[in-house]
Amino acid sequence: MRSLIPRDNFFQDLFDFRRDFDQMFNRFLSWPSAQEEPAMTTAGFSPAIECFIDKEGKKFYCQVMLPGVDPKDVNIQVQGNALTISGERSETRETKEADYLRREITYGSFQRSVPLPEGVDKDKLNAEYRNGILEITAPIAAAALPRKVEIKALPSTAAKHANP
Repeated sequence: MRSLIPRDNFFQDLFDFRRDFDQMFNRFLSWPSAQEEPAMTTAGFSPAIECFIDKEGKKFYCQVMLPGVDPKDVNIQVQGNALTISGERSETRETKEADYLRREITYGSFQRSVPLPEGVDKDKLNAEYRNGILEITAPIAAAALPRKVEIKALPSTAAKHANP
């Protein structure tokens, strides 16, 4: 077994690629010419996520990049086998009349969902926020981790037929 994370990660990667492409396209469309006032991007904020299983430590890890987000504005929920992280990154200053030279930081509400692998103890989820990174951990049952199956060598059939 290669991974305990479901195979639909391929589709999540496609959705992440599309989101990133859409953000890039929106930035391109809103790029101001020399005479125009800079336009604000309409793309919403969607934090990057990295999830993995530490087989040796028997733990599930999920890191969410949330620079500029107050941890009080983040909500973590587990429903069924889905871990959902939601919240909002809001502007810290009122500069609506400012003449922006460049505006690439996105603001707004976000929601990301991650399927939890089998064996994660949902009741023991722990979340810590440090340096703009939210780290969610949970123990995972040893029975859910892949285990190596020993192959027993049997005498070959040619040796049995050679000795009558």
